[in-house]
Amino acid sequence: MITLASPRPATTAAPTPLEIATELAAGFAATAAERDLCGGTPKAERDALRRSGLLRLMIPAAYGGLGANWRETLDIVRVFAAADSSIAHVFAFQHLMLATVRLFSRPSQWEPWFEKTAKGQWFWGNALNPLDERTVCTSRGGWHEFSGLKSFCSGAPDSEMLIVSAVQPGRPGIVVAAVPSARKGIRVLADWDNMGQRQTDSGSLAFEKLRVEQHEILDDPGPLSTPFSCLRPLIAQLSLTHVYLGIAEGAFAEARHYTLREARPWHRAGVAHTAQDPYILERYGEFWVGLEGVRALAARAAEKLDAAWLKGDTLNAEERAEVAVAITAARVSATRVGLDICTRMFEVAGARATHAGLALDRYWRNLRTQSLHDPVDYKTRELGEWALTGKAPVPTFYS
Repeated sequence: MITLASPRPATTAAPTPLEIATELAAGFAATAAERDLCGGTPKAERDALRRSGLLRLMIPAAYGGLGANWRETLDIVRVFAAADSSIAHVFAFQHLMLATVRLFSRPSQWEPWFEKTAKGQWFWGNALNPLDERTVCTSRGGWHEFSGLKSFCSGAPDSEMLIVSAVQPGRPGIVVAAVPSARKGIRVLADWDNMGQRQTDSGSLAFEKLRVEQHEILDDPGPLSTPFSCLRPLIAQLSLTHVYLGIAEGAFAEARHYTLREARPWHRAGVAHTAQDPYILERYGEFWVGLEGVRALAARAAEKLDAAWLKGDTLNAEERAEVAVAITAARVSATRVGLDICTRMFEVAGARATHAGLALDRYWRNLRTQSLHDPVDYKTRELGEWALTGKAPVPTFYS
């Protein structure tokens, strides 16, 4: 008998964030159609994100996070979106809210919030919506009272922290604060029942004499006050770009599956298999060209965002404008290509793909619902002004 030397113990490398996300996405995809019909809060999926550690993805390692850059973070948003765009939406907004804290507040505020988020696996929800001015801030000496309603509060239910905005009568702009979601004076109305993005919990909140402390107000440097703080709307735009791209890639994968496995060739095509139909092949060529264009634009935009983020307070207005143009181009392309694929996927997938139980229409419903909140026509106009006259996009919460 030959005795072999004992092998050295194998060292198993920890999974990368992308590998963790890919495994989670497979689980999300398995129940996405059923949950789309139900709506409501995807509690089990949100808890899975908590356990995964990915809620601290973009938090620097010095504060207990994973230290990912924006391209890495948004690539994971895209992976989730291909499986379930509602999950991708709230995951993207998690990092958008953390970016809001970082960009609008001083280190003595955002550093503890980053550390507590990383340690407690906190979910952050959105109640900022600058176009909804029904929430009013009244100063009460050393604290502030927020009262009123706020719509489109994505991810607010089942969150630990909220980013909230309010207006002050007689003063321009908005007041932005970070407050615990469980604080007295915050009431979830649970009125989100739209045709798409049904598990984003994007309904309304009611603020009933909510007490906000001065140290919770994000006013140093404050909203959109410097070129660096003006990256916040661009992060929002690029996050949604990756959601749209992921939706389009998910729709493409579903269409391909049904074309190859379920669809039958049209009787006049004169071919034995659907994959030989010249019109089907033409459609897939068009889909692929569109997707490749969006991928390239989104990757370039993410690289420019990462470079701008690293500049911090030294970022100037001209550099910010270049990032804005790159992100806007990606956003326009992702919207148009995504809607095209999500609409025409049925032309190549065949009649069987319209079965209600498959809910393949959710790809179009999700993208259409989200894209209407920020009309792409105005993005195209901004690009036109830049291309024709060199006028840079004016920083707002949507540009």
